[in-house]
Amino acid sequence: MGERLWIKHPLASFDGLRADTANGGVVIEGDRIVEVLAANATPRLPVDRVWDATGCLLLPGLINTHHHCYQTLTRAYRGALNKPLFDWLRALYPVWAHLNVDMVEVATELAACELMKSGCTTLVDHHYVFPTNLSAAIDHQVLAVRRLGIRAVLTRGSMSLSEKQGGLPPDSVVQDAAQILRHSEQVIGQYHDRAEGAMLQIALAPCSPFSVTPELMTQTAQLARDADVMLHTHLAETADETEFCLAQVGLRPTDYLASLGWLEGRAWFAHGIHFLPSEIEALAAARCGVAYCPTSNMTLASGICPVDALEGAGVPVGLAVDGSASNDCSNMIQEVRQGLLLQRLGTALDNSPTAACTSHLDALRWATSGGADLLQRPELGRLQVGAMADLALFRLDDLRFSGAQDPLAALVLCGAHQADAVMVNGQWRVQDGQLIDLDERQLSHRHQQLAHSLWAAL
Repeated sequence: MGERLWIKHPLASFDGLRADTANGGVVIEGDRIVEVLAANATPRLPVDRVWDATGCLLLPGLINTHHHCYQTLTRAYRGALNKPLFDWLRALYPVWAHLNVDMVEVATELAACELMKSGCTTLVDHHYVFPTNLSAAIDHQVLAVRRLGIRAVLTRGSMSLSEKQGGLPPDSVVQDAAQILRHSEQVIGQYHDRAEGAMLQIALAPCSPFSVTPELMTQTAQLARDADVMLHTHLAETADETEFCLAQVGLRPTDYLASLGWLEGRAWFAHGIHFLPSEIEALAAARCGVAYCPTSNMTLASGICPVDALEGAGVPVGLAVDGSASNDCSNMIQEVRQGLLLQRLGTALDNSPTAACTSHLDALRWATSGGADLLQRPELGRLQVGAMADLALFRLDDLRFSGAQDPLAALVLCGAHQADAVMVNGQWRVQDGQLIDLDERQLSHRHQQLAHSLWAAL
């Protein structure tokens, strides 16, 4: 039995599915939620401490289901501005070829800090760039997330198909398939925690169907099944991707993945924009999930993920900020607003009579229980007894919220951008809007220095 903490009487709450079911607050014991209280209720058993949540909105910690932390070093990079995905990648691959382990570690730390300050408690990162000097990238990411205390799923990405072999990336950032598989096994064995409530897990994540060989895609899927880890990749992000796959293998991207054994319940895909109705049905039948990346999709003019159709078919959908070179920030609560507005626009463009029916609660659900379902982590993303004590509290005392009637709607529609307090696994990581025991100015200075050295390497 640990100390019992009552987070008492928030102004409003969202439990991952519904509004205002926990307006009496929650009781935390150790790393778990042990009581969820209705408005005006009091705990069954005595508590040791009380955290007064008056004036705060209480949410489960937000879950970012797709990111590229290393890209914080190339935000607003001049050579990649105003380009569609393939040209954007071609502009940035030569820069990323000069990444080193110090850069990856500080980029992961900075991205994780941004995310936590925005109410995020679980980070999924997709690192797939492994130039010769960067074989230990995942190890240094582990150091960063453990130091900060954020919950993380680190995906061992890969690229093996270079331009010379008909792929997109240059030779400088691809690896041999045997090396990729050997290292994938190594990081799973070293870092993957299968226990409920795990703070660190590993997944396997070839960059995309057009950046690795079909043999490696198949072998990676088999390794994931053998090791019982999840699978991840980019899919159906742009029309160019569809044309590329048709030209190279004679199949649309989703059909190509199906032929390689990738349509299964352990797989989730980033973006998921350019699906045919039959492909959505195939994803639903296989219980694959989709990470919805609204800001990135808008920045690269990729299109709009059909979230309504996906969820209607039974496909789990989570929310993601995506890489900080296509989003240019790592802020989950801002992504909630962006995700809501883009879905409303998308349904309006489709002449849907229900264009305004996607609600702020839907967007909050994508960022909480939706992300948890995507990652097959039912102990996350919810305010319920037995769930992990991952929480985010937001205040509504900025000018932007003045005059708002519905607190949860205001959080999303009025543009919240920072949490007041964030707890991960029962431990406070953000208090009064500031990260605990971390010098943000020093971190930013070191990150900026390494970004400059990366740019200068060209």
